[in-house]
Amino acid sequence: MKDYNYYKKEFTVKGKELLEKIEELIHQGNITRIIIKNSDGRPYIEIPVTIGVVGAFFAPVLTAVGALAGMAANFKVEIVKREPKDDIPEADIVEEEK
Repeated sequence: MKDYNYYKKEFTVKGKELLEKIEELIHQGNITRIIIKNSDGRPYIEIPVTIGVVGAFFAPVLTAVGALAGMAANFKVEIVKREPKDDIPEADIVEEEK
C-alpha cells in the first residue's frame, strides 16, 4: 500500500468561472475535499470528493455550485489534495481532516 500526504491549496476564482473550475478539480482524481468560500473566507459549501463516486452524485452538487456562482463576484476555493509522500515538500503537508 502506498503512503500519501495531504496538503491544502487556496486560490481565487471569479463567479462565472467557478462551476468550470470545480468540474475540472473533480476530474483530477487526487483531490479529496473542495471548500468554496466567499471573499472573506467564510465557507459556503464543502464537497468531499471520493475516488469512484461520479455521475449522479455530482449532478446536485454542481447545480448548487452553479447557483453559488451567481451570488458573488469572487470566491476562494480551497482544495485538499492527496499526493504520494515523496512528491511534495514537507512544508506544505497538513493532517487529513476526518
